[in-house]
Amino acid sequence: MRSFSTARVLLFALGVIVLASFLPLGVSGYILGLLTIAYYFGVFAMSWDLLFGFAGEVNFGPTFLIGTGAYAAGILDNLYQLPIWICLVAGALAAVIGGVVLALPALRVRGPYFGLTTLVAVLMLQNFIVVAAGLTGGEIGLVVPDVISVSDTTNYEIALWFMAISGAILFSLSRSPVGLILQASGQDAVQAGALGFNVTKHKLAAFIISAFFSGLAGALMVFYLGTASVGTLVDITVGVQIIIAAVLGGRRTILGAVLGAIFLIAMSEALRPLGDLSNFVVFAIALIVVLLFPNGLLGLLTGTKENI
Repeated sequence: MRSFSTARVLLFALGVIVLASFLPLGVSGYILGLLTIAYYFGVFAMSWDLLFGFAGEVNFGPTFLIGTGAYAAGILDNLYQLPIWICLVAGALAAVIGGVVLALPALRVRGPYFGLTTLVAVLMLQNFIVVAAGLTGGEIGLVVPDVISVSDTTNYEIALWFMAISGAILFSLSRSPVGLILQASGQDAVQAGALGFNVTKHKLAAFIISAFFSGLAGALMVFYLGTASVGTLVDITVGVQIIIAAVLGGRRTILGAVLGAIFLIAMSEALRPLGDLSNFVVFAIALIVVLLFPNGLLGLLTGTKENI
């Protein structure tokens, strides 16, 4: 049943990617722009799902990793006008280093204390951005002078294939022996340790991998938006949206997180005329879906009865 469900999900994902690759031929640049943002959010949500869905660690601060990568890349471009690819690599490495610094003390605690540690890290990063305004742009935001492309189609394709490759890597990892150990440690860390598995080492590896993809996606998003700001990359509300997207798409599915991200972005834009009420409606719909369909949107669309 597990292999059958996995094959069905992979076929569904392949079909979605093929369909998405032809969208630039028939939709407006406005729609492509929304989907570009949604794809980057999909990578954020997939990275979070690896850490929570499999490792069982509730990370309330995904935007710490995203913001670290995004601001590192943006600052290098703003101050030194380095080639974009160097800025992207630096952003990913900065997120990994930040992830290790955060994970080492955080993994020493369990349950809500781990989540509280990651949440405090986000607040510290927000405060640093505001205090170091000369470097980061502060509350106004950091201007990134270079962009990867001015073409809506090119930016869309970069986001699409980056999401597809990231999803393939994360999904494969989640189905590998490492993923099984993470899942076992997430369900019962004591028993997993008794079986001879180094729980801390595997969770640290998951944190590093999550940090790498989050940081790289954040850096790419900065060069798409042309700016970096607390409200779009680091704010706690953004982190909540990422968590909701992952759970809404289907916890412990990795690929479902992309569906959740697209759903949230699309619904938020469609309900924009409602003003401040739009977020309430979107979150209410998300709550209903989570309660009625425990396997998320991916399980609903593929007919999967249990987490694969």
